[in-house]
Amino acid sequence: MRAREIWEGLEKIVDLCGEREADLLLIAGDLFHRQPLLRELKEVNGLFSQLEKTHVVLCAGNHDYLKKDSYYRRFDWCSHVHMIQDSQLECVDLPEIGTAVYGFSYESKERTDKPYLGKQAKRLRQTEILMVHGGDERHVPVKKEEIAGLGYDYIALGHIHKPQNVVPGKMAYCGALEPVDRNDTGKHGYIWGEITDKSCRIQFVPSAAREYIHTDVQSSRGMSGSELKRQIKQIIEEKGIENIYKIMIKGFRSPDIRFDLKAMDIYGNIIELIDDTKPSYDFEKIKQQNKDNILGKFIGQFEGCSEDSAQYRAMCEGVQALMETRRD
Repeated sequence: MRAREIWEGLEKIVDLCGEREADLLLIAGDLFHRQPLLRELKEVNGLFSQLEKTHVVLCAGNHDYLKKDSYYRRFDWCSHVHMIQDSQLECVDLPEIGTAVYGFSYESKERTDKPYLGKQAKRLRQTEILMVHGGDERHVPVKKEEIAGLGYDYIALGHIHKPQNVVPGKMAYCGALEPVDRNDTGKHGYIWGEITDKSCRIQFVPSAAREYIHTDVQSSRGMSGSELKRQIKQIIEEKGIENIYKIMIKGFRSPDIRFDLKAMDIYGNIIELIDDTKPSYDFEKIKQQNKDNILGKFIGQFEGCSEDSAQYRAMCEGVQALMETRRD
């Protein structure tokens, strides 16, 4: 966990499991975004202790991996909390709910092997679940064709922060409970599922308190700073003032306008604001007025380039620099 919001998200899940008397809570690695402190494990264990009818099975991922001196290795969990410590596939047998859960933990920040490879479900119990933390070349590559045919009733995936239904009703990433950095855009939450002797049904449930949203704001020729500020304010209010924003200002502006970006953050929730506008010069007019000097010749070198090209951007910046030099 990285922030207070993540902890609150975990509290929501525990409350929900208690209210609905869930049989099983799965945490497929990276409960923490770094090595957990002893006091943090005690807090989490205290939270899990509230679950009277729910087993908890968790493993260590690449962020909270099992270092030699990790507090995970010697922590005494509640009787219904089962921490998988083996780096190879280990079975947590839960006969009271007719379920066996298989998984493994990381012992380093990276691992490129596939501990699940060829490990067929043993059918010890009516329901058999596989947990796999991974999904890229440096963290247990996940090949759905290799996993889906192993015979498990459900495969719970961890590591990728965004929810993904890899094999519908069979294999999914729940993603992070809350976004953990500015590039974690989109919905975040958890997966609620039900396995019977006939089917496995799962659904993603959005539960995050806020989202990171990347959005563009269009500036028009002649738009003032106050007009742009009102436009940004309206967009944020429509998308939700509880969210956190990265905003790119696109389009054109008057050559004499310099937007005061600090003044645009009305609600204090803009993490990055970039002015990518181009000055709306009348290049043909400037070229004719300066055809015998460096400014006119400079514009002539870019004749015919489109407004969305890198050449047009270079012309804008060059003309602006030359115009400012002349004013000085």
